[in-house]
Amino acid sequence: MRQILLLFLLPALIHAQQPAVPKPPKAKAYTDPARTDEDFAIQGEYTGDLDGKTFGVQIWAQGGGKFEAVSYQGGLPGDGWDGDREKVTRTPGERGAGSRTVHFTAADGSIQAEVNGETILVHNADGVRVMELNRTVRSSPSLGAPPPENAVVLFDGKGVNRFPGARVDESIGVLMEGVTSEATFKDCTVHVEFLLPYMPEARGQGRGNSGLYLQGRYEVQMLDSFALEGKDNECGGLYKIARPGVNMCLPPLTWQTYDVEFTAAKFDGAGKKTSNARISVKHNGVTIHDDQELPGSTAAAPQKEADTPGPIYLQNHGNPVRYRNIWVVRK
Repeated sequence: MRQILLLFLLPALIHAQQPAVPKPPKAKAYTDPARTDEDFAIQGEYTGDLDGKTFGVQIWAQGGGKFEAVSYQGGLPGDGWDGDREKVTRTPGERGAGSRTVHFTAADGSIQAEVNGETILVHNADGVRVMELNRTVRSSPSLGAPPPENAVVLFDGKGVNRFPGARVDESIGVLMEGVTSEATFKDCTVHVEFLLPYMPEARGQGRGNSGLYLQGRYEVQMLDSFALEGKDNECGGLYKIARPGVNMCLPPLTWQTYDVEFTAAKFDGAGKKTSNARISVKHNGVTIHDDQELPGSTAAAPQKEADTPGPIYLQNHGNPVRYRNIWVVRK
């Protein structure tokens, strides 16, 4: 009996003697542009011309003085880029210790660039300057859009808050993540403004993650996908359904907009679905989904698909995403 008891206890005793493996520290999230790190000033969008052609560059911070520059022919995404993904280039860069300048070198060494946060100076292998790009700051054309007279205002930062139990940052009048509207909707138009945190050390789904759920069922992803490829699980994506037509995610700590036209799924008298829900989305004024069919509710949706109206849900995925100016028009 003693041998059998030891046989069962030995693994537990060995496990108890092993030192606990520390969890990796959670990536720092900045929510105030005035209180960030040294790399934040470099990150952003730049445009310039060469031989009569426009080029756009997005630079995103990867933490610890490391960066990636993504260049587009024709201009920035949604503003001139020709859409040719094959010609998009990605170049790593690094800021030297104590320096405010970031250096980038093409893989073949033919091109070098220096970035100081205001300009990108591009030189050839002989050190001759061939191009200059200047910082560009874009904003959504629908930012601050006033609600129509027939709109249901869900949050305005001025006293209207129809999200029961919501957490509000009263100092700047913005809504915090993880809220569900008391009002419910079927076919509707939705306007929402959101701010993604700056999280240079984070990657993937841990980088400013949230989502706008129509009827609490269908998600338009929110994520800091600035300068990334633009997949169905990144900003503007319809999770596991469709990637955005163009990645219109602006740099983190920039107010952005979704303007959505939503048509609910239809059901017959027996409760059988006769047509799928459909959605059109403008991200920062650019159409990224045009009458896209939604075959079913999103996997993580709080409500299953049904012939009932549903709420606006803003997901809490553990990151400090902020929202303002939210209104809905019933059709």
